[in-house]
This record gives sequence, structure tokens and C-alpha cells, in this order.
Amino acid sequence: MSGVGSWDPEASAIDDELLGQLMAVREQLEDSDLGLEPEVVTRLAGCMRSGAEAWQDAAAAHDDEELVTLIQVLTVAEAKLQGCEAGAQSPVIALAAELRRRHAYPDDLTAWIKAHTTNRFLPHGSLLDKL
Repeated sequence: MSGVGSWDPEASAIDDELLGQLMAVREQLEDSDLGLEPEVVTRLAGCMRSGAEAWQDAAAAHDDEELVTLIQVLTVAEAKLQGCEAGAQSPVIALAAELRRRHAYPDDLTAWIKAHTTNRFLPHGSLLDKL
């Protein structure tokens, strides 16, 4: 008998292992699956709407260059990988905010994001969230 699964919070944890796997595929953004194994895609899909605080906490130990890489990979993942759509809850928004907080947001990053996304909220988020 199958059908009903159980939710495993550990499977959706944003940890250094997941972040490392994402950063490792930076050179494979043109691939339809970004070079990620199906189980990593499933795990990522479970993490995409984890919230800004969870993503900022997970990324806190990473340097600015690594955050740019994560932003690029997550931008493309959201556009290409089924289940990774996050809209206004996209981790790209939280990571971009973290880079701005560090005064390390590259001048050309917004243009890059806009050229590679179908999510209208990237990279700034929803205007309603700012009110």
C-alpha cells in the first residue's frame, strides 16, 4: 500500500551539504537539470519556500562570492526545475538582501537575474511585503 508519504523536516533542511551541492553546479546552468541528481532537486524543492530567515541563517557563513553563486543557481533552478517555483518567497530575494546588507551586491547582478528568471518578484521581492 502506497500513496501517503510522511514529511521529514530533515529532508528539507537548508544545510551546508545542500548549499555545497548547489554551488558546485554553477558551470552547469545551461543544463535542463542543472546537473543535479533527482533527489537533490526534490530536496531543493522542499526548501525553496522555507523563508528568508532560514536562507539567511544558512548562508551566513558563506562569503559574498558564494552568495552570488547561490543566487545565480537558485534563479535558474526556479525557472527550470519542477517544484522549485517560489514566487515572492524565493530564496533569491533573501540572499540578495543579505548581499545588500553586506554592501557587496554586484552592480550587474540585477540585470543578470532579470535575464535568467521568469519570477517577477526577483530580486527585490513583493512591494506588499515592504509596506
